[in-house]
Amino acid sequence: MMNEFEMTDMGLLHYFLGIEVKQTNEGIVISQQKYAKDLLKKFKMDKAVPCSTLMEVNLKLRIGDESEEVDATLYRSLVGNLMYLTATRPDLMFSVSMLSRFMTSPKKSHWEAGKRILRYVVGTINHGAVSWSSKKQPVVALSTTEAEYIALCAAGCQTLWLRWMLKELKCFQEEGTVLYCDNNSAIALSKNPVFHGRSKHIRIKYHYIRDLVKDGEVVVKHCKTQHQIADIFTKALKTETFVKLKEKLGVTQV
Repeated sequence: MMNEFEMTDMGLLHYFLGIEVKQTNEGIVISQQKYAKDLLKKFKMDKAVPCSTLMEVNLKLRIGDESEEVDATLYRSLVGNLMYLTATRPDLMFSVSMLSRFMTSPKKSHWEAGKRILRYVVGTINHGAVSWSSKKQPVVALSTTEAEYIALCAAGCQTLWLRWMLKELKCFQEEGTVLYCDNNSAIALSKNPVFHGRSKHIRIKYHYIRDLVKDGEVVVKHCKTQHQIADIFTKALKTETFVKLKEKLGVTQV
């Protein structure tokens, strides 16, 4: 690229916008240790006792809580800072997203839940992960099967793009890429056109996953609920399950 463009080689990337980058022969890990330390000092939680999970399993947070109100500006600052930390810490996402629902009128119970997240950060301050992203589906599904089927199609498109990218880099993959799904009906729908009668309302573009399966580009396999990594994004989990899924997600010590 230096032959084509005027540029300077500054070596490997180590730090960018508060994100630390560690590159080794095993791979690349990004983290925000310095940002996390500054965050804990800002809210005077750097000496707090660590906890193993982000949120109690049966904790019920709701709008209109009867507990006393807290400083809304301070609460919004906490949630905003935690949101930026999720750039390299997907394990924080569910709990932080939950707290963001109460930005307009935060109560003491919401604030205490936020402090628990900071206590978790204290004990995992040296953790990081690969780059990731998450977003809501652009449509409203009429059933769990349809929601899973649409997600399967989106994952299939991303898989195809990655296969093409690797092919350009001379890394060929002969066998189909495995996609895991915990919904048997969605898996059957992706493999068997006979199910089309039950899915006429689903837009045609989402049936693209069938073509990928037929052409051998992807292989859809069932994933048991206890091994569903996505659960870490949707609910509060017990310590053992949370730690197991966090490791599978790629969150590790830097």
